[in-house]
Amino acid sequence: MLPTDYLQRLRQVEVRARIVSEQLMGGRMISVFKGRGMDFADVREYVPGDDVRRIDWNVTARLRKPFIKRHTEERELVVMLLVDVSASGHFGTADAESAQATTQRELAAVIAGALAFSAIRDGDRVGLVLFSDRIERYVPPRKTRAHVTRLLHELLFTEPRSTGTSITGALNFLNNLLHRPALVFVLSDFQDSAEEAWPRALAATNQRHEVIALRTVDRRELELPDVGLALVQDSETGELLEIDTSDPEIRKGWAAAAESRAKQLVMTFRRGQVPELDIRTDEPWPHRLQKFLDHSAKRRVA
Repeated sequence: MLPTDYLQRLRQVEVRARIVSEQLMGGRMISVFKGRGMDFADVREYVPGDDVRRIDWNVTARLRKPFIKRHTEERELVVMLLVDVSASGHFGTADAESAQATTQRELAAVIAGALAFSAIRDGDRVGLVLFSDRIERYVPPRKTRAHVTRLLHELLFTEPRSTGTSITGALNFLNNLLHRPALVFVLSDFQDSAEEAWPRALAATNQRHEVIALRTVDRRELELPDVGLALVQDSETGELLEIDTSDPEIRKGWAAAAESRAKQLVMTFRRGQVPELDIRTDEPWPHRLQKFLDHSAKRRVA
């Protein structure tokens, strides 16, 4: 029998994800790859102005007058969720009662769940890749509600074997896996030490698929509170550092470094032509995500 606290947490995240999907994100999974294929529907009589390349010569010969083929667009889309489950995702400092999510990993789970519910409601298949500096879990694309519940289970409870991050490895895995274009969401804090490799891999993947980057952020990554001497640890490398948060210059330097990194990431995504949105654990995000997806879809199909 599954523990009660496990079921309760899974249920809470599932409900939150479904509410976001149903109320704010219905029909937002627009992609330039929708309609990428054509299925034969029927034939109709030729009228002047029709494309002669669509003439069905067999029917034309049999009925002794020209007919053309009619097709319907292939609508099914594969949506892939690439979610970073490295150790840095366990970081979170937002107040548990008022926060959108207590940790970045929980935030990623709710976002991914909302995207997954939206995908299956549109009749699309959705799959999942969990990655650290290796592939931690792969769930093939399907389109049932039970499948989304399984994805949420993996997002919340998969214990990664490694603490590091390799976005390049996850993207290479995806490219080797999928032979047809897909809509790919990368959910990560993008704390990858391979600062030259992963932007190239991201841009290359965006040439084959449609990639959207969703960056999870906690407020303490952007600003330090004044709490005196503090011992901080890099969750991925284990490195320890003692800092004096009462020093205004220390706090100013921390904020400046965070701003510089954010600007660098923005430039990276722009060079790769990858739409990107920062989503914080302590701020409301569904409406921002809705507008972002609308804008991204319009820009890609314009």
